[in-house]
Amino acid sequence: MKTATVTKLKASLSEYLRQVKAGEEVLVTERGRPVAKITPASGSDTLPAHLIAMEKQGLVKLGSGKLPKGFWNMPRPKDPKGLIVKAVLREREEGW
Repeated sequence: MKTATVTKLKASLSEYLRQVKAGEEVLVTERGRPVAKITPASGSDTLPAHLIAMEKQGLVKLGSGKLPKGFWNMPRPKDPKGLIVKAVLREREEGW
């Protein structure tokens, strides 16, 4: 469980709420004493446990679900040797 002071929570509320949406709990403290606990709402859509674990390990960064404006008009990355396609096909074969 994460811990945050009231001041830190106010300054970074969006980040803490993102973590709560991902299944984390946050203990809010004031002058070193617990005053509240923020937990995910029951019945809310939570992320699969393996994604939450991967984020905690720093392997992935969970996004907001929104793509930047003009995303689909951006040029595709160059991959002359087809390494990206090969990696995706390999992951599919391994059941990722």
